[in-house]
Amino acid sequence: MQKWKITFLDDHGETVNEIFECDECPDHEHAAKLIKARFLPVAAELDLNDLEGRTDDASVKDLKTQYSIQILGITPI
Repeated sequence: MQKWKITFLDDHGETVNEIFECDECPDHEHAAKLIKARFLPVAAELDLNDLEGRTDDASVKDLKTQYSIQILGITPI
């Protein structure tokens, strides 16, 4: 599996680099789900109610609005 560095701003405004393994380059939506699974495991299990299925990139928007986490970039390692 390929390793990917996902760079994001955490809820304190600090830049964080985390390494994840995926077969292909994750898009921002998949990256948001990976971040939630690692850092917010309980929230990752919750249903996004109105967002999922009606809004593009529901997990990305949820991370930004609910947890103040913003994905900055995804690069291969």
